[in-house]
Amino acid sequence: MSTDFDNILIIADIEGSSGCWDYRASSFMTDEWSQACVEMSLDVNAVVRALLDAGVKHVTVKDFHRTGYNLLSELIDPRAQVVLGYKRGPAPGIGDPGNAQAVMFLGLHAASGTEGFMAHTLTSRISWLEVNRKPLAEVELFSASLAPYGLRPIFFSGCPTACAQARAAIRKIDSYPIDKSAGPELFDVESWRSGLVSAALHSLNNGATEPYTPHGPFQAEVTWRGGEITAQNLARRWGFDHEGARIFIEADGIHELYRDLIRLCYLTPLTVRILPFGLFLYNLTGRLGLAWARRRLKKDKYLPQSKRRR
Repeated sequence: MSTDFDNILIIADIEGSSGCWDYRASSFMTDEWSQACVEMSLDVNAVVRALLDAGVKHVTVKDFHRTGYNLLSELIDPRAQVVLGYKRGPAPGIGDPGNAQAVMFLGLHAASGTEGFMAHTLTSRISWLEVNRKPLAEVELFSASLAPYGLRPIFFSGCPTACAQARAAIRKIDSYPIDKSAGPELFDVESWRSGLVSAALHSLNNGATEPYTPHGPFQAEVTWRGGEITAQNLARRWGFDHEGARIFIEADGIHELYRDLIRLCYLTPLTVRILPFGLFLYNLTGRLGLAWARRRLKKDKYLPQSKRRR
């Protein structure tokens, strides 16, 4: 198969995967989460194997849900490089994208405050996030963070709302939805994965997309779910304007905006100063959690959804 790209980065999340059907399945160290990790890994593996068999020379998979430790590497084709945990930079959380030419997003979700399965941006503590009067989805931030390295966002999968938001924001991106409206009992995972693979392979010839470089300035309005007092404290911590539960951020460029949102959602002035040590502890927590999941799965003799009797 002739393709436009031979080095692909995959960014994987769990909410839009085939194994996540409720909040507990996305929550760290629950039985539902450990099972969702299996299905997420199998979703990723289906795409990885197809890409490599189609002639892609190198595939890197970056786990980007919660702790960054959700993928079971033993379930993913060993020809791929699986990267767990978060990196300080140069691309926030992702690290060095290396020589990747294009990025595919698997299992992502819609923007905070919008319709869609478990919609949120960066954290569920944000009930609404708009930038320049439009909802902001994570795919925009992630794609923009990779633009300086020439990566083209060519493919996206998630719930129908998330797919629509990705297509609206990023010109010519291909997408493939997962419809969870009927519940897990009526969901045909094998058929869905087959469609996911076909759509991902088709996007390898998507030469129409360009690195995502939205132009500023940017005015963000963040409504904090914790209420007025929490929003006030967070805004004062970082010097942002605020009104009630709303926090206002102004940034000239998308990278500055992303940095400010990361600070608001995850950091304090102290953790910024000790960020390397903080990342070490956070990644250690993720590794321990994934080890717990493996023990639970082995104990329960969990079978992937695709291998269960119908």
